[in-house]
Amino acid sequence: MSQSAQAMVDLYIQAEIDVLAGKTTVINGRQFTTENLQEIRAGRQEWERRLLQEQSQAAGKRRGPAYANFC
Repeated sequence: MSQSAQAMVDLYIQAEIDVLAGKTTVINGRQFTTENLQEIRAGRQEWERRLLQEQSQAAGKRRGPAYANFC
């Protein structure tokens, strides 16, 4: 999949809006309806985590705690 994390977050947000409005939506060939709202939200949350990870890496931030060096 060549879509960026931000594009996927946007897609899942639009899917939530559509499903809440009573529409069906298709993401990567899968059709979602109101019964799939939890799946859509879980997918959005996963892509939001990926987006934060990408943004942190781009900003040069380390993952995890930083330790002081007292030498």
